[in-house]
Amino acid sequence: MPSNFDMPTNFDMRSAVVATGLLLVLAGCGSSSPEPGPVFDNEGGAAITCMKHQPASPGARYTDPAMKNTAEVLNGLLRYYTANGRKPYCDRAPATEIDKQWARLYVTEGAARSQVAPILDS
Repeated sequence: MPSNFDMPTNFDMRSAVVATGLLLVLAGCGSSSPEPGPVFDNEGGAAITCMKHQPASPGARYTDPAMKNTAEVLNGLLRYYTANGRKPYCDRAPATEIDKQWARLYVTEGAARSQVAPILDS
């Protein structure tokens, strides 16, 4: 008859299964995609007379080529600044650093700097 040292116990088998599962979960966590970040607030595409400040910086959905959604960039960011980029902010305050980040992204996407010059030059 084998000794207890030769045969794995139920506890040993369960521990091995749990440890293997934990390693698989941890391995999967290391390769996750970055958070996409905020969506550009285009004020619902409505006709506006003044702009509101963007609440958050552009995230990976705009800066990471693997996550970039062309329709979102065109229909949100580019359309908005092409129509409104020269309008004042509703609170009459200058552009924030976050606003300038979005305006720089607009230019990086190939749009005319002149459309967002009041933002970038403030």
